[in-house]
Amino acid sequence: MTPDAAGLLLFLAAALAIAVTPGPGIFYVAARTLAGGRGEGIASSFGTGLGGLVHVAAGALGVSALVMASAQAFTVLKVAGAAYLVWLGLRAIREARRVPPPERAVATGAAWAFREGVVVEALNPKTAAFFLAFIPQFVDPAQGGVALQFAALGLVSVALNTLVDVAVACAASRARDGLARRAGLVRRLREASGAVLCGLGVSLAFARRAG
Repeated sequence: MTPDAAGLLLFLAAALAIAVTPGPGIFYVAARTLAGGRGEGIASSFGTGLGGLVHVAAGALGVSALVMASAQAFTVLKVAGAAYLVWLGLRAIREARRVPPPERAVATGAAWAFREGVVVEALNPKTAAFFLAFIPQFVDPAQGGVALQFAALGLVSVALNTLVDVAVACAASRARDGLARRAGLVRRLREASGAVLCGLGVSLAFARRAG
């Protein structure tokens, strides 16, 4: 059960506009790509997508509403997510001068990037707030199956976000590959990507509760 045609088109337009607007997700994927290449960037894109599905499922079941209504639960989730991002950033800065093992570096990095993406997005209360504020506007209780409507629209939103993140990873990868022979600059870019992750963590730590 979904909104009527006009409502669905409006939802798609709004969801696409939000997906292409630079935000923490796009900056996170770009940072991971600059740090580890296209493989890590794309893996992190799908990881954040899976993490977003956690919020879709929670929103459909009403768990996100409970979290956003509880100051204590929100604080725990916020601090955990912020600390994890800062830890990732500090690790990226520390390892910026290390040369990854040939062959295995991409596969191992991609696996880690995927898991990190899942954790980062699943622990982001801003994502929960977004889904709770945005998707219900397009849910029609008169049609019944509110949870199914929420889940369907959430899946579409996550899919759009993931497609945009993959495009960002590819673009960032081309920029990174062009600098492959400039080791010093690449090292500084990797250190900068770590600083970006730390900044995102600090930003998340100061996120305010909706309402």
